[in-house]
Amino acid sequence: MKQLITFKNAPCILSKAAVVGRKEMQGPLSMYFDASDDTDKFGKPTFEQAESEMQRIALETALKKAGLDPKAVGAVFAGDLANQCTGSSYGLSSFGIPFFGLYGACSTMAEGLMLAALTVDRGVYPVAAAVASSHNSAAERQFRYPLEYGSQRPPSAQWTVTAAAAFVLGESDDRDAVRIVEAFPGKIVDMGITDQSDMGAAMAPAAAQSIADYLAESGHRASDFDMILTGDLGKEGHALCRELLARNGVETGDELGDCGMMIFDGEKQDTHSGGSGCGCSGAVLAGYVMEQFRRGRISDVLLCGTGALMSPSALQQGLSIAGIGHIVRLKKGDTVAF
Repeated sequence: MKQLITFKNAPCILSKAAVVGRKEMQGPLSMYFDASDDTDKFGKPTFEQAESEMQRIALETALKKAGLDPKAVGAVFAGDLANQCTGSSYGLSSFGIPFFGLYGACSTMAEGLMLAALTVDRGVYPVAAAVASSHNSAAERQFRYPLEYGSQRPPSAQWTVTAAAAFVLGESDDRDAVRIVEAFPGKIVDMGITDQSDMGAAMAPAAAQSIADYLAESGHRASDFDMILTGDLGKEGHALCRELLARNGVETGDELGDCGMMIFDGEKQDTHSGGSGCGCSGAVLAGYVMEQFRRGRISDVLLCGTGALMSPSALQQGLSIAGIGHIVRLKKGDTVAF
């Protein structure tokens, strides 16, 4: 059974927005984000409510950039790391847009883009949106320990990114538009990893499998792309992914990168292995990557959204952490020749 989905009508990214927290604005990509808050609270009393507010601001900003009323959007595909996706449902309820709540862990941004593109490409909706977020303080106390506990983080640990990103997809006659031309939904891969502080190791096998399978089915080589970006493997996971790809006969060079390694300065900001979370790949894609498209520096990119399908209760029951890797391909220009 084929996994590769080709979008014949190649939905365009009409607009995008990225909203981040304080630490992200202190990192190397700060000039590419739309909004931030030094308190990480965004005017709200709790971190969980702050995450919802980030999503609201991100979608509102993206809609304003596109000159669209919320009523023009057929549906929004959104997710986060909070229990029952409350960050999304509370944050986006005021828009009155039909809502699909998603949970793909840190792969949610790629999953949302994939599903939104499917509905636009097939003519279900003329316009659809994809939104994803994560908040460091909310995620840490849900998945690991409250910040007040002061637990020591091992070198393999990653820093959950405080960010939300929104994309608005639709039809456009713009010959220079960035389009989503392909999608490749990933398979669940479980290699028996149980360390919740080493999510890169849990996600890397899924990322490597998705990338290798995509290249085999599409007939492309890694070097055909300007960038192949994984969502948030971090330094350890990135190295493992590259090694696993090489074992499968896939040689990669500088085109293989990781959003979690890009969003922070690991040495100056003490983020250990790098960034993670739904907002990580979303913010890097909406901010840095889209700007490189605009400047003409890149024209063909694969985003492999990586996710650790981790549940605290499952880990307490002795289960391992499965990984997933969803791929979307973005190309600049009016051509749909792949």
